[in-house]
Amino acid sequence: MPDIFTPFNVKDLAIKNRVVMPAMCMYSSDESGQVRDFHLLHYTTRAMGGTGLIILEATAVEKRGRISQMDLGIWEDAQIQGLKGLVDEVHRDGAKIGIQLAHAGRKSDTAGDVIAPSPLLYNLKYSTPREMNREDITTVIEAFGEGARRAYEAGFDYVEIHAAHGYLINEFLSPLTNERKDDYGGGSGNRVRFLKEVVIKVREQWPIEKPLGIRISAYEYAAGGNTPEDISFMINLIKDEEVDLLNVSSGGVVDGPIEVFPGYQIRYGSEVKKKTNLPVVVGGLLEHHHMANEIIRNSRGDLIYLGRELLRNPYWVLQASRKLGMEDVVWPRQYERAKGNKLLR
Repeated sequence: MPDIFTPFNVKDLAIKNRVVMPAMCMYSSDESGQVRDFHLLHYTTRAMGGTGLIILEATAVEKRGRISQMDLGIWEDAQIQGLKGLVDEVHRDGAKIGIQLAHAGRKSDTAGDVIAPSPLLYNLKYSTPREMNREDITTVIEAFGEGARRAYEAGFDYVEIHAAHGYLINEFLSPLTNERKDDYGGGSGNRVRFLKEVVIKVREQWPIEKPLGIRISAYEYAAGGNTPEDISFMINLIKDEEVDLLNVSSGGVVDGPIEVFPGYQIRYGSEVKKKTNLPVVVGGLLEHHHMANEIIRNSRGDLIYLGRELLRNPYWVLQASRKLGMEDVVWPRQYERAKGNKLLR
């Protein structure tokens, strides 16, 4: 029976445990979108802390697709070198690393051209977006493909397409934000078309032997919004395009309250797992080692993600190995004196 320290393999990616750091925006770059010293320290600390797979924050495939002006970017070749340096450092500290390819759509807080499937305002913090025409759609799809090419050149182990939290792809998927009357709007088969074409274009640049994942919002917390059943139906329409993994979250599509509690999104991930037969990463305010372990042992998810908890505690995995009595877990050589209770001099 697997637990959080059981290795997990998908395509050519071998992860040493089931703990994933999900993409979390750090807003620590600048207009250039380049990796900075903060990113090197931030991500390598979690790698030394034992995290199996680290997914780099939402990284914009277009400059106009940034969530903020401080986002990381992968929209030009000049950004590859910095990303490669980060990949190399994370690998050196024993973790695998993925990147989340992203486009903010109507939730972009940058000056300039804000685009979306339909001209619907998210809230007063943002500008009303311009409805995308066919040229815009083609341009953005190509940008995702080019982002995947650069991710491969930078040496990432995994690529994740950001189709959650109300950003551009999610805006196409949701009936709450997609009012188009063309081939990209209407029923589920049309609303998933943009994501399908992004997946196909990414797969042209991202080798078939390497895993490709999708971050999804499985529940939208609003009447008429997508449910796990809806999202699973759409994923089943496109999964044969070599989709390997689903990272299951919720919300963010429309502005409104969400009732949260430890593990509040696990049920959505479990349902998506059953309906798609794809492995899933699940999470949601997880903190405690035993709760995280139970999720894996009861097959409610294949991997767990820890967001806020890994911000608070980069060494959560190492501490879990002590609390759960996993003595065979390898610690960094420099930290071995803290692994057991013996006095080391």
